[in-house]
Amino acid sequence: MIFIGYISLFYCKTFRVLIFLCIIKYRVSKMKEFKKIGILTGGGDCPGLNAVIRAVVKTAINDYGVDVIGFKDGYEGLVENKFLKLSYIAVSGILRQGGTILGTSNKADPFKYPVKKNGKIIYRDLSNRSIKNLKKNKLDALICVGGDGTLSIAYKLCKKGINIIGIPKTIDNDVNLTDATSGFDSALVVVTDAIDKLQTTAQSHHRVMIVEVMGRYAGWLGLHSGIAGGADVILIPEIPFDLKKIAQRVLERSKAGKRFSIIVVSEGAMPKGGEMVVKKLIKDSPDPIRLGGIGNYVSEQLEKMTGLEVRVTVLGHVQRGGAPTAYDRILATKFGSEAVRLIAEKKFGSMVALKGREIISVPIAEAIKTLKKVSPDSPLLKYARSVGTSFGDGD
Repeated sequence: MIFIGYISLFYCKTFRVLIFLCIIKYRVSKMKEFKKIGILTGGGDCPGLNAVIRAVVKTAINDYGVDVIGFKDGYEGLVENKFLKLSYIAVSGILRQGGTILGTSNKADPFKYPVKKNGKIIYRDLSNRSIKNLKKNKLDALICVGGDGTLSIAYKLCKKGINIIGIPKTIDNDVNLTDATSGFDSALVVVTDAIDKLQTTAQSHHRVMIVEVMGRYAGWLGLHSGIAGGADVILIPEIPFDLKKIAQRVLERSKAGKRFSIIVVSEGAMPKGGEMVVKKLIKDSPDPIRLGGIGNYVSEQLEKMTGLEVRVTVLGHVQRGGAPTAYDRILATKFGSEAVRLIAEKKFGSMVALKGREIISVPIAEAIKTLKKVSPDSPLLKYARSVGTSFGDGD
């Protein structure tokens, strides 16, 4: 019996070793055609980008034995062939760092690349040069991390035969077909903390405090931070506001003994019948419009209409800085790791996305068709109204 037991144990261990070897062989075989991949971060920076880079590099090395290079400054690095090798040491300790170790740019579109000629800036289609650089570096696939602009360029490269995988990142949370983008939660925490701090000084001085937040044409950051910070009024692009309704709400609070109010304004918010406030135009940018100033507009009008003291805080780029939250670190790790797996499975032209609690893949072509905006029937709007939040529309 003891002898039989030893024989069984021997075969059991042997079987486990064989299974382990089969798994390793399977993983390697799935990507045996791939030796080297690239990654770039485009558009505006945000917390969580370094966590994505780390996840891509470590997954590529650990699971597939593949080399990774990172292009510097987004698509500029792709056009100019500026890159660095991303080793284990290169990504060590960057999980908690904000920004991106690769740098980024929101002006370097390979299909409309700014070139100086005779002292003037002209635009040329240098996408073929980008493709040559990919082939020159013997890259089998490219991971593009960015928002709708970066992903739109990625899709154009994909149509020209490049193996592309997209990863959504933006504090605006406006990329379609994903419940969340990397960087959104971190910005939300920054804005909520600012609202908390402003509430105490607003209460002390009996003022109306307006907080202008980013978000471009979508109100996700304003809506979420406004609810989290207990704002009395939230103004977002999807719901044009009536200044009279806002003034009425503020005065009602004042008469009821609540001698302060907090108003969160998304930079893309606009009055009924009016337009978004444009701060300036950047001619050499794929999206030349820079929003900003709606907070000051609302402030000036409210002071005239109510006689109350109003102050404006424009949070600006502080929303994009600092260390990523725990949630963003985990989401970025999932996104980065899954992107490499999509390369292994040859699911090119796909973007990783969050659906509920699952990480899925969706076609980049579908993700860039429209921006994800706050729907009029969003449950969040209903819950906010239930606790007394005004959206300046009279409801």
